[in-house]
Formats: sequence, structure tokens, C-alpha cells
Amino acid sequence: MSAANRPKVAQLTEQLAKSELPAITSMANTLDKFANDDVSSIPQLSQAILHDLALSSCLLKVANTTSHAAVRRVNTVSRAAIVLGIQAVKNICLTSKILEALLQSKNLSPPVYERLLMLMANAFYAGLLARMMLPEHHEDTKEEVYLAAMLYHIGETAFWSINSPLSEQLIRQASALPPAEFNQYCRDEIGVSFDELSIGLVRTWNLGDLLLKALDEPQSRTVEMQAISLANQLSAAIHTPPRNKADFTRLLQDVARLMKIEPKQLKERIKHTRQQALDLLHSYGADVLLSHIRNLPTEADFIDTAPLSVPVSRDTALLQLTQQLQQLTLRRCNINELLSLVLQQTAAIFAFDSCAFWILSTDKSRLESRSAYDSEGTQNTARRSVSIAPDQNLFSLTVKQAQPLLINDRNQPQWRNYLDEQMDRLLQRGAMAVTVVKIHDKIIGVISAQRLKSAKHIDDDDYRQFCFICDHLNMCLSLNAAR
Repeated sequence: MSAANRPKVAQLTEQLAKSELPAITSMANTLDKFANDDVSSIPQLSQAILHDLALSSCLLKVANTTSHAAVRRVNTVSRAAIVLGIQAVKNICLTSKILEALLQSKNLSPPVYERLLMLMANAFYAGLLARMMLPEHHEDTKEEVYLAAMLYHIGETAFWSINSPLSEQLIRQASALPPAEFNQYCRDEIGVSFDELSIGLVRTWNLGDLLLKALDEPQSRTVEMQAISLANQLSAAIHTPPRNKADFTRLLQDVARLMKIEPKQLKERIKHTRQQALDLLHSYGADVLLSHIRNLPTEADFIDTAPLSVPVSRDTALLQLTQQLQQLTLRRCNINELLSLVLQQTAAIFAFDSCAFWILSTDKSRLESRSAYDSEGTQNTARRSVSIAPDQNLFSLTVKQAQPLLINDRNQPQWRNYLDEQMDRLLQRGAMAVTVVKIHDKIIGVISAQRLKSAKHIDDDDYRQFCFICDHLNMCLSLNAAR
């Protein structure tokens, strides 16, 4: 962490720990008083838990759900502590307070709340998966790894639990940007990274050296560090499968190598762990997270978006594209996946020199290019910006009318008043089709498709089919947002 960032991290950490999430801070401080010594600490910790009826009830439910519990039903807090051990009891108490505090976040917008639920579910599942990956380790070590994996992204999770104008601003980019770019965008706007915020909270709550090391030294290759990292990757990939099945297969192979078992055996253990996660979340009273603990992805969940290299008819290619869009929508993927699929495949199908998505700025004064593909499938991530207010140009006309445009001849009279210097640079001597991207009736940007050589026009059939695909994309985006 840079010296310049420390004051900002300390300020945000204090706000989260003391003002926004005081229940978690209070529980962390209470648990910190008890040593990890079953003999001396269990009676004292049991007495402390008994003063919180809701926590006592939760502990008993979890104790009777977890695979650690004895065959005989556990009916008292002290018995639960003896059966599970001091470290497990402390983790249950902290997990309970974290779930309770975050789920009680007030007045969050639906997109922010949905991201919060996704992060919470992924974190909880990651903790259980990390513990699953170390079957031969001592129970105390597994509990440490569970906590470290579960809280690995606590900085981001805690941030989204705050109802603030900044979170509302940032969430608009969550689906439009790839994860790495979104994290960088958030860091630029917030002034600190989510990882720095996680480190600040872990230190404030004194949650252990293993978690701090996992955050501060992610390059460490100890078995415990690998389990923490792989568990978070696996949890996220199960929730939102990568486009390419090979990427997910490699992740499973990495986990199987760590555990020294076959991938087939690993899948069975993941299924068992998922059921355990569902049972435990119910015991914690966090049923709202159940739908986010998903099954292992199937063939239909993977969308390979390599350029179309097999000669197929235009109609077949378009049908394949609409089917892929439908699969992604059913999978509740993010906006970025849908957009990338349409840009890449549309450029390939219609042999466009460039097919780009331009996102509308918050103040609706400009459009910024986020991603573009050519007909070979090469991505161009160079940032470009076109001003549309108060300027009057082709893009502003498209947004204003919410209708597609086809420009094959820039010298035609109807375009004379809409060709400013920005459009001259963009059009060059070629042709362009442009249409709006919208969710329900809200325009979020435009897609431009270009042929840059003057001899290559976009014929009416290509234009009509391009508009059809973009309309289908808008329908998928609206269906996704309505869930």
C-alpha cells in the first residue's frame, strides 16, 4: 500500500468498521478476547454467546447441521463449543454477524443489492470450498483457511453494503466493464483499491495472520494460500462460468492437483460442499443467498466466442448467435458478456472492419468506446470519446431519435449537418451503421459497425440483419435486468 493511500484507507476502514458495520466490529472485538484454547476459553465464550439469544440459536442450528456435529443432537451452547471446538465456534459467530449485518443494509438500489448478494454468496461458498481442499489438515488450520477464503473480498463486499451516491455511480459500470477494468475504475473513483480496504478491515478486526498474508502476499505458493486463491476463483467461476469451457476445466485440474485426486472425484466433493453450503445458509437464516450457490456448470453454460472459422451460411451463423445470446441470458450473465459476444460475432459474420460498443457517460454528454472487434476477432480496447452534447453529429442524432442509421455516402445532403470533425475521423472514407443499446427504454450506449474502404458499402440486407441482432441484444439485456 502506498503512503499516499494510507490516510484514505484508514478513513474508509474506520467508517465501515465503526459507523456502517458496528455489529461485526463488536463481535470481532469480543471474540478476540478468547484464546484458541478449548480448555480455558470454552466456558467463558459460551457464557458470552448465551447473552445473545439470536446468536445462541444460530450456533445450535449450525452445530446440528455441520458435518462436525456428533450423531446426538446438540442442545446447549457449551455442548456445541465442545463438539465443534473453539476456533469453529468463533468462526460461526463471526460468520453469523457478517451475514446478519450485510443483509440488513438499508435502501440499496436493486443492482447494488444484487451485487452484494452475489459477493456474499461467493465468499461463503469460497470458505467452504477452501476447507474442502485441505481434507488432511488439522481442524484449526481448516477453520483458519475457511475464514481467510470467506473474507478475501470483504473490502468490496463491505463497500457495496453502504448506501451512497458513489456506489450508485460505480454500479452502472459493473456490467459494462471486464472485472479487471471495473476494479481499476472503482479504485480510481474511490481513491483506494478493494484489496487495500480488505487489509484495513482485517487489521481492524484482528482476524488473523493467514488472511493478512493472503491479501498482502498473494504470490505465496503455500498449500493454504493456493487453497484460498483457488477457492475464490472456483466459487466465482461456478456462479458465473467463463465463456470458454477449457478455462473452467483448467481451474478444476488445478484444484484436483492440489488435493491429489482426479477431477471426477473433485466434482463429487464440490457437489457435496454445495449441499453443505445450502444447509448452512439456511441455518444462518440467509436463505436469500441460496439461489446464488449454483450447480457446477454444464455444457450449455459455456459460450466459446472464437471468430466463425467454419464456412457456414449467413442464416446459420445468425441463428447460432441468437442461440448463444439466449443461453447467456438464461445464465444471467453480465452485460459485458452479451456485448462482447455480439461485437465479436457480428464483426465476423458481416466482415466489418470494426464493430464497437460506445457507452453513454453519466451526464449524457459523450460516448466512450469500451471495446471493439474486427472481422478476424482481434479486440481493440483503445479508449475513444465522441462528444454528443451540445454537439450535433451522427451519434447524437442516433441517441436523440433512438433509431438506427446507415451512412454509406457521407456526401448525401441528409448527413451534411451531422459530420463534425469527430465523425470525419471516425468515418474516414468508409460506411457505418449505428444503433442504440438500451435496457427497457433506457439508452446506455450505441453500437457502431464500420467498413473503412470507400468501395465497401453496407447493403440493405446486412443493415437489416445487423439491426435485428442489436434489437435481440436489447431484448436480452432487458430480460437480464428484470430478474
